[in-house]
Amino acid sequence: MTDFIIHTIESAPEASRSLLEANKKKFGIIGNMPSIMATSPQLLNAYQMLHKLFEETSFDAEELTVVWMTINVEHECDYCVPAHTAIARSMKVDLALIEALRNRTAMTSDKLQALHDFTLSVVRERGNVSEQDLQAFFSAGYKQQQVLEVLLGLSQKIISNYVNHVAHTPIDPIFAKFKWEK
Repeated sequence: MTDFIIHTIESAPEASRSLLEANKKKFGIIGNMPSIMATSPQLLNAYQMLHKLFEETSFDAEELTVVWMTINVEHECDYCVPAHTAIARSMKVDLALIEALRNRTAMTSDKLQALHDFTLSVVRERGNVSEQDLQAFFSAGYKQQQVLEVLLGLSQKIISNYVNHVAHTPIDPIFAKFKWEK
C-alpha cells in the first residue's frame, strides 16, 4: 500500500503552508486530510474554497450537515463521517439529526428528509435526477438555488471523500470518539 505524506506546515510545499495555517486558525488543528491534500496546493486551495463557499449558501447549519453527512455516509467515508460529526456538534446541530444521518434512519423533519432524499438521488444518479425527485424537493420548500447548492456541496465532498479513500487517511485523535463504520 502506498503511504501518502501527512505534511506539517514545515514539510508542505510552499504554496500550501498558508493554506494549512488558515486551516489551523479556523479549526484549531491541522487535520490529517488537509495535511495529505497539501501535497497538491491547488487541490487543497480548491477544497478550502469550496468549503467556504458551501458554508455561505442559503442552507442553515442543519441543512449543511444533512448534505455533508448524507454524501459522507453514502460514499462510506470513514474519515469524513467522524470529522463532520464533530463539526456538526460544534455548530450546535441537533444530536438526534446527527445520529439519524450516521445511521441512515429518518430525518428529524419532513423538510430535512426531502433534502436528504434529494441529495441521495443526486449522488446515486450522478446528477441525472428525475422530474419527480425535483418536484418532491420543491414541494418541501426548496428552490432551484438549493438544487445548485447541493451540487456545490457534492463537489466539495467528492474531493474529500475520494482523497480519504485513495490515501486511507487516518482519523485524527480529536475525531476518534466519533468513529464510524458502515
